Amino acid sequence: MLMTILKSDIAVAQSIALIRTFRAMKEYIIENQPLLSGDAYAYLLQRMDETNKELDEVKSNMLTKSDLPKFMKLFDHGIQNEEILILDGQPFKADVAYQKIYRGAKKSIIIVDDYIGVKTLQHLVHAKSGVRLTIISDNKLRLLKLSEYNDFLKEYPSKVVDFIKTQDRTHDRYIILDNGTAEMKVYHCGTSSKDAGKRITTISKLSDVAEYKGMIASLLSNKKLILK
Repeated sequence: MLMTILKSDIAVAQSIALIRTFRAMKEYIIENQPLLSGDAYAYLLQRMDETNKELDEVKSNMLTKSDLPKFMKLFDHGIQNEEILILDGQPFKADVAYQKIYRGAKKSIIIVDDYIGVKTLQHLVHAKSGVRLTIISDNKLRLLKLSEYNDFLKEYPSKVVDFIKTQDRTHDRYIILDNGTAEMKVYHCGTSSKDAGKRITTISKLSDVAEYKGMIASLLSNKKLILK
């Protein structure tokens, strides 16, 4: 049962090994039929057939890497862009929510968040090609390391991120899509994206973006953030 829940390469390999073991047992029973009584042989053969069918069904229902995009869409349809409530213990829902928001950007994504980490970058992988990425942050506690960002760039060379300091001017977290365009969107986030799902929080789409244009322009003029 545990092997059907875990999706690692080891779990998949063990599931296959288990199926092969049961089939080998069946072949052994058939080859050594004279050692068993007629009733015992018939019972074992029946149980082996039933077990093989159960294992084949389990294998057919296992989630594979190719199934993941379809699986993600099931959650994606249940998330509206206007206001998203994320409860504690829902990190997967949080990841899907941020990824859906980032996929909606056509030209640019600006993240305002003093506490960033590897997961912040992982969410940005889902941004469309050609979208400019900017993170405004003081990187408090230095949770995101230069080495981690370099590893990110090796795998996603087109996802270059501009880092700018907040200079200790912000408290809340924001996501700005397509800044300065007619389709500009601003989201207020109750917690850092790297921590979403650990505690109850909400992502809200703000209705009046005009008030935020000056703030964003001012933050963009700050000094660059140098990762270490």
